[in-house]
Amino acid sequence: MSAGGIPTLVRNPVLVTPVRGARRFIGAYGPAGLLLVLMVVLWEVLVRAMDIRPYLLPAPSRIWTAFLDTREVLPGHTWTTLQEALLGIAIGAAVGIALASLIASISLVRRVLYPLLVVSQTIPLVVLAPLLVIWFGIGITPKVLLVAVITFFPVVVSTAEALLNADRELIGLVRSMGANRWQTLRHVLIPSAIPAFFAGLKIASAYAVAGAVIAEWVGAGSGLGLYINRSTAAFRTDQVFVAVVVIALMSMALFATVHILSRLATPWAHIREGENS
Repeated sequence: MSAGGIPTLVRNPVLVTPVRGARRFIGAYGPAGLLLVLMVVLWEVLVRAMDIRPYLLPAPSRIWTAFLDTREVLPGHTWTTLQEALLGIAIGAAVGIALASLIASISLVRRVLYPLLVVSQTIPLVVLAPLLVIWFGIGITPKVLLVAVITFFPVVVSTAEALLNADRELIGLVRSMGANRWQTLRHVLIPSAIPAFFAGLKIASAYAVAGAVIAEWVGAGSGLGLYINRSTAAFRTDQVFVAVVVIALMSMALFATVHILSRLATPWAHIREGENS
């Protein structure tokens, strides 16, 4: 009760938090979602008004029909590509962390490996994919390796830079208090590098599915790349668009998953963001 006997409404934090989260979500992604809906509607209208042939540019409604027609075979191809992407991300991230640690710890390794890592990224994926298929066959191995190649470079660069640019004053402080190398690594270097590691992993996750699909184009027994090849050979452009939508959704899901893991692993990095909102 208030001073004048008028009841005061007490805000329940359990109820307010989901509402606030929903408002933030709508404010952040609502405009983009609305624009996407308008673009799809305009796409449908223009295709019908201009009588564009389906093999050139199918209408969204035709793409939806193609999805319904292939919904029995599409999950199998999608699961194959997702497996390749997840395994490649895991292997690439592990290799990236190891190389970043070596680069940050040993100056000779940094001078030798860093230029070679940069040069390795000048090789186009469409050139590397056939070589991996020739060397490792048409199984899952070349797809996973190609995704790992895509993943490890941004992870190496971002993590190594974070380790090299860690707060030297803080490192000197903990060492003056008797901390050994492992304690310094655990309490200073790793916490400072985790946000950068996830930043690199976000970049890699956005391209991982596309990398797996590129490898599947060259040779595969299953996967969205094979699905696209067969659809292209049959002039089913609508099915190609189905695969494009699935690839985009998978990439967004992986990016969102890495973002959530980043928030869980580095809650201190998001305290200020929560206070400002």
